[in-house]
Amino acid sequence: MSLKFFDKLSQNFIELLNDKDDYNVLIEVENKEKTFTAHSNVLKCRSPHFRKELDTITPNKNNVKTIIKQDISSQIIDLILKYIYGGIINLENVETRIIFDLMLAANKFELEELSKKLETILIKDKASWLKTHFSFVYRSIFTNNNNFKDLENFCNDIVTKYPSLIFDAEDFPSLQESALVSLLKRDDLQVEETKMWEYTIKWGISQNSNLPKNLEEWNKDNFLTLKTTLQHCLPYIRYFHIPGDDILEKVEPYKKILDKQLWKDIIKHLVSPNQSLKSVILPPRSILIQELPVRSKEPFSTIISDEYAAEISSWIDRKTTTYSSTNCPYEFQLILRGSKDGFSPQTFWNMCHGHAGTVVIIKVKETDEILGGYNPLMWDNTKNVDTYMQTKDSFIFSLKNDNIQNSILSRVKEPANALYYYGKAGQNITGPYFGGGLYLRSFQSNFTIDKMSGSNNYDYYENTIRTNGNFSIIDYEVFKVNKKTT
Repeated sequence: MSLKFFDKLSQNFIELLNDKDDYNVLIEVENKEKTFTAHSNVLKCRSPHFRKELDTITPNKNNVKTIIKQDISSQIIDLILKYIYGGIINLENVETRIIFDLMLAANKFELEELSKKLETILIKDKASWLKTHFSFVYRSIFTNNNNFKDLENFCNDIVTKYPSLIFDAEDFPSLQESALVSLLKRDDLQVEETKMWEYTIKWGISQNSNLPKNLEEWNKDNFLTLKTTLQHCLPYIRYFHIPGDDILEKVEPYKKILDKQLWKDIIKHLVSPNQSLKSVILPPRSILIQELPVRSKEPFSTIISDEYAAEISSWIDRKTTTYSSTNCPYEFQLILRGSKDGFSPQTFWNMCHGHAGTVVIIKVKETDEILGGYNPLMWDNTKNVDTYMQTKDSFIFSLKNDNIQNSILSRVKEPANALYYYGKAGQNITGPYFGGGLYLRSFQSNFTIDKMSGSNNYDYYENTIRTNGNFSIIDYEVFKVNKKTT
């Protein structure tokens, strides 16, 4: 008979984790602002990653080894350590983005059991979040050693049906090679083979900025460079299912990147389709004719209307009259919604990083005020120190509602202090910060809980947009403002 008492064992090891008297490992995160204590024997036993890392670290005079993890938040490390010591992960009230980051960290630390379980939870219970943040998710899973096969299949099933999500995206050139290859392998990818060839060439050229823009100027070495870049992609193009006109117009200019036998067989197939060929002939992709269900258009925002968006657009263009909702030249692309993505300050920095020309919209708790700010600059979460950002085009505002007779526009008057980007150490407390004129802040990692957000007049902006002191929020949204295409 075997008696098992895992609950008590787990509890005792959690107590060991919290015991600060007998540790021999320090784990520093968030620019060394947060430190965790641990025990090398436990870490080595549970994590191959920690075993290898600890073996390379020289202890200090007190026989303590220090591990530095600048790219992982304290919240994630805390969850990882509780799993390592107690085998317990409490995901109640944990934002989906944190669960996703935890999965990535578990994979990095070679905690396969935890990583696979979280992957299953995300696919089964958080599919809507995965779809909403598709581009971010897709790139993340291929960046991390491609160990997420179930997520890869989940994403590829979506891409095969709606390939424009990846191939027509602005950041398509930054797609990982492994992701492109995995899509090229799919027989059910809903892309005509000519287009697939063009996408592949476009991707390959984008990886080599030194290639001449004009193909007529290419030399032998240029074609060799492209061939080398695409060596893992080219075998999965269905050459023998590309129409003859496209072979001559689209493929022939790049024939030097193909094996001589393959090009010979392609031409042979065009002239005499029934002749036997030496090259491998892949099956055609099964292109389906799909009719998407008609859906009613969902509102772009849960806080502002089209009329508000037109008013903000007028301010961006410095118009003296307000655009109507029907002739607004901009569209508002949602990047983040607190009620969907979470209210943690770090979530703002993670999701808005790299986006320029954005509008932050805030709905204030208790007063229902609608506040906001426009930032023409790119949000940047990579700074190690707090930094003022300079621009003459930012502004903050309060929109007209039942309690406010007219909207208030306040343009920056001290461009050198227009925005304040927090360094990594402060991003878990403060989100967008418009020179003190408007900011979101929370010491409890939730903008809806503590009244730490505010709007002050530090003389950096023309006008004060509210007078009621600090506040917490009901919800907030961040939009990228894009010029409409005609």
